[in-house]
Amino acid sequence: MVVAEHKQTTKVALVTGAAGGLGQALVNELLAQGWCVAAGWHRAHDFSPNEALLPISLDVTSAQSVQAAIEQVTARWQRLDLFIHCAGNTRDTLLAQMKEEDWDAVMGVHLKGAFLCCRAVMPAMMKQQSGHIILVSSHAGRAGARGQTNYAAAKAALLGLTVSLAREGAPANVRVNAILPGVLPSAMTRSLSAEQLAALRETNLLRRLNDAGEVARFVVFLAGTQNISGQIFQLDSRINPWT
Repeated sequence: MVVAEHKQTTKVALVTGAAGGLGQALVNELLAQGWCVAAGWHRAHDFSPNEALLPISLDVTSAQSVQAAIEQVTARWQRLDLFIHCAGNTRDTLLAQMKEEDWDAVMGVHLKGAFLCCRAVMPAMMKQQSGHIILVSSHAGRAGARGQTNYAAAKAALLGLTVSLAREGAPANVRVNAILPGVLPSAMTRSLSAEQLAALRETNLLRRLNDAGEVARFVVFLAGTQNISGQIFQLDSRINPWT
């Protein structure tokens, strides 16, 4: 993996799920824009640590692992300006056939992981009176998806978490937003058939799927804003009803 040359900066970001397709794109774009980045990975990674890049072993479902990661980041750079919860998984099947462990596994990474990480990063951000949390949700959280009740429920819950936490963080200038990145080429979509991908393209007005690099560029732009909080950004060309 090739990473961008480091530019001098004091901005520090932590990305969960950094070894995934979108996670790697986020890490690369942050580095390119001069951020110092802690890249949280779970099972494996191909990051090469340097002055600006710190790979961190991180299990978002473990409070101990999350707290250790935050302490490692703040010990190295003395601050944390941005947290992006990009870690994700799927265990798709119809609800009637879904095992309890499949439900718990998806809720654990997406929702409990967001809770544990947000709870851990908030004190540092509130102390410095500035910070930005960006949660990666999904169109499925708004529209639902057959065979993905666990995933859709977890992603919908992230939207509620976003707006509630934005209210809590506002007095300390901590902004909280969510993105719906659209369908991306990643490990989570590799199992989809050509017919399924074609059907997803047809739900988009532009008749194409999204690109991880474009999503990353938007997220890094959003991360640099100061007056946006409590918002949900859909990043493809599907249109949702207003109601």
